Amino acid sequence: MEDKTEKLILVANPGSSSRKYALYHGTKLWVSMHFEYEGGKIVCTGRDADGNERRLDQSFDNFTQATLQLKNILVELGALSPTQNIDILTIRVVAPSDYMTKHHVVDEEFLTKIDEVAPKAPLHIPVLAQEIVAFKQAYPKLKIVAVSDSKFHQTKPMVRKYYAIDPNLADKLEIRRYGYHGLSVASVVRTMKTEDILPKKLIVCHIGSGSSVSAVENGKSVDNTMGFSPLEGVMMATRSGSIDVEAALDIKREMGFETDLELSQFLNKKSGFSGMAGSDDLREVLKLREKGDGNAKLAYDLFIYRLQTAIGQMVASLGGVDAIVFAATIGERSSIARADIMKQLEFLGFRIDETKNEEGLSGKTLVNVGKDIFKPIYVIKTNETDEMILQALDLVA
Repeated sequence: MEDKTEKLILVANPGSSSRKYALYHGTKLWVSMHFEYEGGKIVCTGRDADGNERRLDQSFDNFTQATLQLKNILVELGALSPTQNIDILTIRVVAPSDYMTKHHVVDEEFLTKIDEVAPKAPLHIPVLAQEIVAFKQAYPKLKIVAVSDSKFHQTKPMVRKYYAIDPNLADKLEIRRYGYHGLSVASVVRTMKTEDILPKKLIVCHIGSGSSVSAVENGKSVDNTMGFSPLEGVMMATRSGSIDVEAALDIKREMGFETDLELSQFLNKKSGFSGMAGSDDLREVLKLREKGDGNAKLAYDLFIYRLQTAIGQMVASLGGVDAIVFAATIGERSSIARADIMKQLEFLGFRIDETKNEEGLSGKTLVNVGKDIFKPIYVIKTNETDEMILQALDLVA
């Protein structure tokens, strides 16, 4: 019997202006690649598992050309021999629709479905579709697995999936609160199960460029702050988070936007920290705040407040809480943000330890005071890539 952990798996992360890939041998990283525009051409930087970086000589006019040459690039980087082939390409799907809440081996039905859902997710699906089509053309025998970022949240009770609109219309248009960051939360749950520290009632704060808060009971999702799209919920690096639709329409009129896509781009890419403080990097926002920048202070305070109220929402969904986890870039690296978020939550039985919090992340970290008196606060490194690979391997097995 073939050992599935020996498969060569390429993980794709397509962006609007860049492409990132990582080649794994099972769940062991071999090499990562970053394609981006530079001087009107697309250049590639490769990095091996030890972090050694190498700039390649080739440049491409477009991403399709880069895709066509990807195998040759992997050979040049020493990650593949000329006779080896990639077994699986796995790619994350962030899109609303019941169909997209499941993982799929890409076939003609899947390609039809992503065309149908594209108008509902104009910032994510066109890039995803372009990437998949390019790979299918370049490597027709390659098995492509589309991994849903919403699947983990489909255990939510039905009442938490609906908006207060006509249920028949909601069902017809598949308007649901699907929730996202499911791969991250699933990764945290998997880690806690392995460490035998998974509590009954858990809140996971995925705080990065995109942020959400999830309620997990007995290892299963029961709520998530994101909804029909990743825009709903807390404030983020470039996303506004939840906003009154009438306010959004007023912005559209005032800014002279002619299309819904322009409004969507404004709320998704030009709001949050970026729109309020002029930078989408929390570190820069904190520096500006220290210099007395009022907008940076307002942005940071709003960010913390939205996260605190989101945690309160998840406590209500769970009917209590036994532990809190911080994950993703800000959750894992910013001791300031963790401390400020937890200041308002001592009434729930949490108190952060300043010294432990400052020491930062080392695998699984407890940052609370007196674990026998106060409830545990963990910092856990999320590994969405490993989760994508494991889900893809399970699907094709």
